[in-house]
Amino acid sequence: MSTYAGLRLAAPSGGTVDVATPVVLAPMAGITNLSYRQLCLEQGAGLYVCEMITSRGIVERIPKTFQMLRFAPGETVRSVQLYGVDADVMARAADILCGEFGVHHIDINLGCPVPKVTRRGGGGALPWKTDRLAAILRRTVKAADAHGVPVTVKTRMGIDEDHLTYLDAGRIAEDAGIAAIALHARTVQQAYSGQARWQHIAALVDAVGIPVLGNGDIWEASDALRMVDETGAAGVVIGRGCLGRPWLFRDLADAFAGGTPRPYPRLGEVAAMLRRHAELLAGIHGERHGLTDLRKHMAWYFKGFPVGGEIRRGLGLVSSFAELDSWLVRMDQDAVYPASEASVPRGRQGSPRAHVTLPHGWLDSREIGDEDLSAAESDASGG
Repeated sequence: MSTYAGLRLAAPSGGTVDVATPVVLAPMAGITNLSYRQLCLEQGAGLYVCEMITSRGIVERIPKTFQMLRFAPGETVRSVQLYGVDADVMARAADILCGEFGVHHIDINLGCPVPKVTRRGGGGALPWKTDRLAAILRRTVKAADAHGVPVTVKTRMGIDEDHLTYLDAGRIAEDAGIAAIALHARTVQQAYSGQARWQHIAALVDAVGIPVLGNGDIWEASDALRMVDETGAAGVVIGRGCLGRPWLFRDLADAFAGGTPRPYPRLGEVAAMLRRHAELLAGIHGERHGLTDLRKHMAWYFKGFPVGGEIRRGLGLVSSFAELDSWLVRMDQDAVYPASEASVPRGRQGSPRAHVTLPHGWLDSREIGDEDLSAAESDASGG
C-alpha cells in the first residue's frame, strides 16, 4: 500500500504545526470535549480540535467558555476552533488564546448551518460577505502570527446551489495568510443530508496554493484514502464518522502509513473503549455527571450489535460505574462487529432545508460594510 505525507500548517512568520498523520478531528458541540479528544488521541496520531468557542466569550472572559479550554496532558498541540463575526473581537480572542492558554493552532468556523446562527449572518452565511470575511481572516492571522501560531478555516460549499462561496473563500483565505482550508463538501442548505460532493474539494485544490482538507462522508479509513486520491486533498477532517468509533483514528493512522487493515473490534473491545470513555468523563465532571454525559454516546457505540433492548435501555439510564459495569458484563463479549454498519452514515442527517434563514437582504450584495452582527454569536454551535 502507498504511504502519505504528513500535514504541515505554517504561520506567515514561520511558526509551524506538524501533524504526522494528515487527519483532523472536527469540532463537534457536546462531543469533542477533553475526554473524547483524549480517547481519540490514545488511538492514533492526528490533530484533535477542541469544541468550538465564541470569540466574544473569550474576550469577555465568560467562565463557561474558559472551562472548555482544558487540555489533556497528551495534547502536545493545543488546537481550538474559534467562532466570531467581528474582526477586532476575533483578533483579541486569538491573542488571548495564544498568549494566555498556550494554544498552538486556531481554526475559524465558517460553516455552522444552524438557523439561529445563519439568520444573524454568522456561520456558513458569513463567507457571502467577502469584505467582512477578509477583515476577520487578516486580523485573526495577524494576532495569532505574533505568537507564531498558524490559523486555518473550515467552511462549506456555500449557502445553497445558487450561492456558492468556497472558491472565493479559499482565495481570500490564501491572501490573508491562512495556513490551510477545510471544505465540508455540502452547502448550508444541505446541512448533514444527502451525499458530500468531493469534486468540489478537488476544485478548491486546483484554485488555491494552500493545503486543502476534505470533509464529508468519511466512515472508514478506506474512504479517507479514496478522498485524498480522488481530490488531491492534503488530508481529511473526521466528524460524524468517529461517533462511537474512536478506533477509527487507529485505522486512519494505519492506512496513511501504508499498513494492513485491522479486523473490526468485537463487542468486548467496544465495551472496553466505552468504559475508558466513562473514566475520562468522570475525571472531568465526576462520576454522576460524567456517566450521565456518556448516555448520548451509547447508541453510537453499540449500533448494529446484538445487545438487546433491555441492555440498551439500561445503558441509557446509567449514572454510576456500578450500573455501567452491571450492563456491560451481560453482553456477549465475542460478538463480531456488524460490518454492515461500518460504511453507513452516523449521527444527525435529516433532510435538506427548504431554504436557508438569512438576514433581510443578505444576498443582495457581497459586501456588508460596518453592519453589527454581534447577535450571531449568541448560543452558536455546530460546524
